[in-house]
Amino acid sequence: MPKTSGSQPETLFRLKAITPKQEQILLGAMQVFLKDGYAGTSMDRVSAEAGVSKQTIYSHFQDKEGLFKALIERVTIGSFRDIFCGQDLDGEPAILLREIAETYLTKVAENPEYLALFRLIITESQRFPELAKLYTQTVIQRGLQLLSQYFVSQPELGITDPEATAQIFFGSMVSYVMVQEILYGKEMMSLSRERIIDSLMSLVLAHTTK
Repeated sequence: MPKTSGSQPETLFRLKAITPKQEQILLGAMQVFLKDGYAGTSMDRVSAEAGVSKQTIYSHFQDKEGLFKALIERVTIGSFRDIFCGQDLDGEPAILLREIAETYLTKVAENPEYLALFRLIITESQRFPELAKLYTQTVIQRGLQLLSQYFVSQPELGITDPEATAQIFFGSMVSYVMVQEILYGKEMMSLSRERIIDSLMSLVLAHTTK
């Protein structure tokens, strides 16, 4: 099991508190990123949209990449605070894992801001691979680390490869959102999130029900 750069499971999804000024900047930045794309976004545009000076933006977020990372964290990781912050992730698997899946497929996947950012990252990924890497590191990698460590702590699940199982669990949800919400799957091959969650739970808990 690889190390996780010193991160503890209970802090992987901890989101730093933001000030009203930072929230003002992020709201303005969101509008500019979604309208002009990553390449077309400048601090001048964000400054005008947010109603703050460029220096204020730099003092809070350092640069455009830092600003975009803060947006990703605000829109995605913030949704998981109620589940992960302050917990050791040693709860009952049937309850905790379902709650994680339901949170991602409701609070996150049904959030218009998240879908818009996700679409932007995919669109810009070829020209700006660092954006895709930033999303992977900020969201997916954190989720995989946390789930892997949780599976290791639950031997009764009988999981022989925690990392691969975490990839299947988390990857299934990300794929579902991409197909249904971004690739117009709902119009051609609609599949309810309840079926996805129930099937994931059956796969992960299969050993415990034998």
